[in-house]
Amino acid sequence: MTTPAASGPAASRTPIRIGLVGAGPWARLTHAPALAAHPDVVLSGVWGRRPEAADALAAAHGTRAYTGDAGIDALLAVSDAVAFAVPPDIQAPLAARAAAAGCHLLMDKPVATTVAGAREVAEAAERAQVASVVFCTLRFAPGTAGWIAEQAASGGWFTARAQWIGALYAPGTSNEFAASPWRREKGALWDVGPHALSVLIPVLGDVTEVTAARGPADATHLLLRHASGASSTVTLALDAPVGATGTEVEFRGERGTSLLPAGYDDALAAFRVALDALIGAARTGVAHPCDVRFGLRLTEVLAQAEAGLGPVRA
Repeated sequence: MTTPAASGPAASRTPIRIGLVGAGPWARLTHAPALAAHPDVVLSGVWGRRPEAADALAAAHGTRAYTGDAGIDALLAVSDAVAFAVPPDIQAPLAARAAAAGCHLLMDKPVATTVAGAREVAEAAERAQVASVVFCTLRFAPGTAGWIAEQAASGGWFTARAQWIGALYAPGTSNEFAASPWRREKGALWDVGPHALSVLIPVLGDVTEVTAARGPADATHLLLRHASGASSTVTLALDAPVGATGTEVEFRGERGTSLLPAGYDDALAAFRVALDALIGAARTGVAHPCDVRFGLRLTEVLAQAEAGLGPVRA
């Protein structure tokens, strides 16, 4: 049920009904609080694969719970847009279904872990002419979004280095996301790889060459060539020792060195900005740079890297 473009001040204040697909930790900590508190949003319902989780999250935010296949259709029928907080290969077919129903899309990264899955969503969104935003956190976080835009505008970059190193599975650590089967299966390449690419591509240009190598545990190393002629190196890991953790991005070029500032860890603030971006795209019809087509491109690059890694050695 597509929201019409705004035609005046009154139209711009018309609330948009957004359904939430997902009832796990990410939905509970970030999506539901932001949706329920937004002055221009009505949280139209929560769909979850586990009825008890959907019921609890919906009750906490004063909306209705949905579950099962019929529940998806029921949620879409009362929504103008859908926000997703489910694993990528569950997200992709549901997002294509939502687009076909005329709902705008606020998707998590990665859009899918197969090119075919991501392309299905992109094509469905294009056919239905619905707006889309992919929630790559640093593209929306108040502490980093402006910095990325500044580096892209300045140009003249020679090379870049990016590291996303976590200790999700280290002994003695407690993190709800460590229980995620898809993260365990797909590893850092697919979980934090989109974050790295979402910073590097806007600044250095599209990826034209990919070389990938395995590191210790689930670590992956990438060497990328970009359309601008610059190169970048990327290190990704979820299963590192606690002492090795950290996130860094560094650009080097004609004007010296620029480092990623602090402020990328407030996911709730970043999601609020992404939500505003979706509402703006839905009302104006102007595509956001971090839309499902960009999400498809991220999937294509990551799939190419995965193919270059070859089988896991014993």
